[in-house]
Amino acid sequence: MSKQIPVSHMAFVRARAGRSQELGVRLSALIEPSRAAPGCLNFALQHSQCDPELWLVSGFWVNQQAMTAYFSTPAMEVFAELVQELVVNSLDFHTFKDVSAAQALGQSGAAVHKLAG
Repeated sequence: MSKQIPVSHMAFVRARAGRSQELGVRLSALIEPSRAAPGCLNFALQHSQCDPELWLVSGFWVNQQAMTAYFSTPAMEVFAELVQELVVNSLDFHTFKDVSAAQALGQSGAAVHKLAG
């Protein structure tokens, strides 16, 4: 049996001017269904303390397969809807995996997925 490597995702979501409260309400609908998703270790929505337009959506998963499966669920459609409805000014989505100290010394960084903005 192969060792499972925990992975995570972080989405930095910036609301358009005057739409931050709406964005927060829409993103908060992801919390409970995401936490109940198979393989989810933790899922959180956070609001910046110094930038009222900036939100952070993060999830931690038991392995890549669980996170990838979650990305194909209907819950993820909210991001496309927010972009299409012009609620979001920018959306930067990043995925990460655990690395050893030796790997970190030789690694250039995580992939960046710029979805909008």
